Amino acid sequence: MEPGIYYDISNEDYHGGPGISKSQLDDIAVSPAIYQWRKGAPVDEEKTAALDLGTALHCLLLEPDEFSKRFEIGPEVNRRTTAGKEKEKEFLERCEAEGITPITHDDNRKLKLMRESAMAHPIARWMLEAQGNAEASIYWSDRDTGVLSRCRPDKIITEFNWCIDVKSTADIDRFKKDFYSYRYHVQDSFYTDGYASQFGEIPTFAFLAVSTSISCGRFPVQVFILDQLAKDAGRAEYKRNLQTYAECMSRNEWPGIATLSLPYWAKELRND
Repeated sequence: MEPGIYYDISNEDYHGGPGISKSQLDDIAVSPAIYQWRKGAPVDEEKTAALDLGTALHCLLLEPDEFSKRFEIGPEVNRRTTAGKEKEKEFLERCEAEGITPITHDDNRKLKLMRESAMAHPIARWMLEAQGNAEASIYWSDRDTGVLSRCRPDKIITEFNWCIDVKSTADIDRFKKDFYSYRYHVQDSFYTDGYASQFGEIPTFAFLAVSTSISCGRFPVQVFILDQLAKDAGRAEYKRNLQTYAECMSRNEWPGIATLSLPYWAKELRND
């Protein structure tokens, strides 16, 4: 894969293709062995076939024309009746046969409210309606290691140099704290450097967070950017992960034995 930007790579080909991604760097951060494990471990297709509300929202917000191709809304049924259960069963079986993801009537109502909530936020609305490209794949060679890297921003608005990532969250107040645990600061810097490698500009990287839980009758929406301290920490972290990956590649060694230690309270008991 040559460095550059590609607009026609499918999601499946992107995730199964060459280059190291941010999610794979997350595995490297745990251990190189976990990176190799995830690549080879079998996936239970029955579990992944279930609706992921975040995935559906992502498609509805960024690729509305694709929504009807990938998802089908089920009929309104009364699950307390035999007829309702049978009607829903027939719908689910047909979706499985056609390879399309089913969405229940109730989940569809929730998704519409979440989308309308996002569109009610003026900055979020601009981000979603502005001319741009969703799901473009960017490849570049890391300057320090030479490793082929890749990212797939949810949306880029090249006219204004914006890079957007949509996140669904159960609690926006927790999102403000949990972004570090999820290594979103790493994603910010990694995607920023990928964008800059292609366009020669540092983008505004923004997270559009949409709550899947109601607060005061509404689905909260907020737009976030990271401060420079968080961006610098994210860049330093992904550079460390890339260096580890490069060393493992050169040696073809993938260590990953974890050490278990006594919890702090057990240590205190031993000292008594």
